[in-house]
Amino acid sequence: MFLELSQLSVAYDGRSQPVVRNVSFGLHAGDIGVLIGPSGCGKTTLLRAVAGLEPVATGSIKLAGQVVSSTQINLAPEARQMGMVFQDYALFPHLDVGRNVGFGIAHLSKSERAARVAEVLALVGLSGHEARFPHELSGGQQQRVALARALAPKPRLLLLDEPFSNLDVDLRERLAHEVRSILKAAQTTALFVTHDQLEAFAIGDTVGVINEGQLHQWDDAYTLYHRPASRFVAEFIGHGVFTPATLRQVGDQVVVHTVLGDLTNMAECPLPSAFVDGACDVLLRADDIVHDDNAPIKAEIIRKAFRGAEFLYTLRLASGDTVMAHVPSHHNHKIGEWIGIRAQVDHVVTFKRV
Repeated sequence: MFLELSQLSVAYDGRSQPVVRNVSFGLHAGDIGVLIGPSGCGKTTLLRAVAGLEPVATGSIKLAGQVVSSTQINLAPEARQMGMVFQDYALFPHLDVGRNVGFGIAHLSKSERAARVAEVLALVGLSGHEARFPHELSGGQQQRVALARALAPKPRLLLLDEPFSNLDVDLRERLAHEVRSILKAAQTTALFVTHDQLEAFAIGDTVGVINEGQLHQWDDAYTLYHRPASRFVAEFIGHGVFTPATLRQVGDQVVVHTVLGDLTNMAECPLPSAFVDGACDVLLRADDIVHDDNAPIKAEIIRKAFRGAEFLYTLRLASGDTVMAHVPSHHNHKIGEWIGIRAQVDHVVTFKRV
């Protein structure tokens, strides 16, 4: 592993509990890792610890096999050869783009510095912008300049702290895809912090879900969505609800009895013995529920959110249970209307009933 955190905890003075607790994960060279979680979960604190801006209480951080943080070692931030891209870009308003980008490579000769500035500006799609000033650029262009400045010294690791949060939603996701392409072209290892799932999925090779200072899962986006390791990950990633269910063994298959009927013929399902009397909670994602006018089960639309190509409906069954469903946007039903639904589940995600 190029970056390796082992049982890392970070505490602030006066706090009874560490802000980050026993976090372990690894990042391969050239990969992009993303830390995602709600506000105050500890993800920025973790990033600051990797940068050397926060001392560790327990555990260690290794970079390219070298311990850079532990209870005995705290390598200075400037000695770690890391680049940082901040939420507010932190560009110097009195310097033009060329001098902003070249700020961290002043040790190079004038010609070498000019060549490197031109190289990274070409990488971020801003060739020929050297003489412009930050106030003359759009928000997306300013973010590209900040990225170019961070890449100019050829950092061993690039850290990005919610770099797109000041941009509008459409631009954020598009820029996330573009930044991923830039980092891959530069063969740069990066650790990215965000609270936005679309950003995380667009840019990350691996995504870590953090809550209350603990890392719940470190995995690719598909696995986080379809095989969440904890109830928190299941709730935080995507849209869905938990509904009571009972697992029963019928012949050589497991049948899952739910408010939407029996679920059968699934690729993955735990055995009934995994829970007392087979009783559990099943996660039903919005894409597990299909709108079908001919289905015998009906549900009332109690909330709807237009998403362009689809609606996200929140539905209440006659039993009082609720589910969510993604429905193509040409099925524009009114709140209070009853529609037919059925479950179409390929694999079951179960948790202990609460």
